[in-house]
Amino acid sequence: MIIFMRDFVAEMGQDQTKQQIEKGLRLYQSNDTEKALYIWMKVLRKTSDPGGKFRVLGCLITANSEMGKYKEMLQYSLAQINTAREMEDPDYLTEGYLNLARSNEKLCEFQKTVSYCETCLNMQGTTVSLQLNGQVCLSMGNAYLGLSVLQKALVSYEKALRYAHNNDDKMLECRICCSLGSFYIQLKDYEKALFFPCKAAELVNDYGKGWSLKYRAMSQYHMSVAFRKLMRLPDAMECCEESMKIALQHGDRPLQALCLLNFADIHRCQKDVDKAFPRYDSSMCIMSEIGNRLGQASIYVGVGKCWILQKEYDKALDSLQRAHDLAEAIGNKLCILKVHSLCEGIYRCKEQHDELREQVVKFLQCVEELELYCGMCGESIGEKNQQLQALPCSHIFHLKCLQTNGTKGCPKCHRSSVKLGFV
Repeated sequence: MIIFMRDFVAEMGQDQTKQQIEKGLRLYQSNDTEKALYIWMKVLRKTSDPGGKFRVLGCLITANSEMGKYKEMLQYSLAQINTAREMEDPDYLTEGYLNLARSNEKLCEFQKTVSYCETCLNMQGTTVSLQLNGQVCLSMGNAYLGLSVLQKALVSYEKALRYAHNNDDKMLECRICCSLGSFYIQLKDYEKALFFPCKAAELVNDYGKGWSLKYRAMSQYHMSVAFRKLMRLPDAMECCEESMKIALQHGDRPLQALCLLNFADIHRCQKDVDKAFPRYDSSMCIMSEIGNRLGQASIYVGVGKCWILQKEYDKALDSLQRAHDLAEAIGNKLCILKVHSLCEGIYRCKEQHDELREQVVKFLQCVEELELYCGMCGESIGEKNQQLQALPCSHIFHLKCLQTNGTKGCPKCHRSSVKLGFV
């Protein structure tokens, strides 16, 4: 009888925990974030149910991620891992390590992200764990892009898309398309950079009736960046305004920072540096607060370009040096490449030939390390807007080279198949 009563009380406690978590979710979805967090924290302090604790930690991880509180997100992820270990459940462990990977991705700790993603993929879990593999591959792809390891990034995105298609996971597919938009922005294939976020927007329109508005905001932001690169500035501004509106409604600080950065870049493209500078400053305030070092580096590059427009070359060099230091700290070689390219132009204008030669050498070293050249024609990739195509091995070539010359295999790794992948 005593055992029965103990089990009954435990079940009642689990039901109450579940009800409180659901109540918090309803509040969170209606943008009453403070009340939701209060309820979840109360559950976390009181519950003795490991499953309930794990779930409420997941809610806190998601909320802190969207608020840009990445250090708190990391702390809750570590607590979730400890809870999963107590439960000795591979599914919970996989989800915990995925959240740990995402936390480090947000903090630009990309090597740690890759390591935690590999741990996830090596876990021998059940079908539930396998369904998370697409999200794991997406996070790994984002980390590799952060490290400028382009082929591995593309391999990871390709795998993530396969998981999304196999599981009919449209939300995951939407997120992958946005990441692919960022990937092709970096390589300056602006047609693909626009295609993928447009595909994400289509998924939101077709399937996203019950989704969070963050998916629409995310696709609009990535479309805006592509439109800006294509110099379709009115379209860029319209999409960015739509994204910013949703970000403000939902208190999405990270997206607000990205939109402010993009607004600044749009004004810079319009050669209106007086409007660009305050938006760079506003973006930097949020980027610094949340710990997005890659975002900060991008701001310094944008500010440097503004100073170049004004022929304030010493100020430009100072800003670009700050971008270089941040990019080097997180391992983003693409940003370092941009810095060397811009510094090369500055020293050419200043007729400082020794410094110019140094920047040229460093630029070419970066190109070689990143393998930013077509394996068929030998010309550079990512220097100007060009259409690119990846083979199944994820090596990238000029589309015109593949169409003109054809190939029975990859010129770089000699894989025989030429069937094109998803990306």
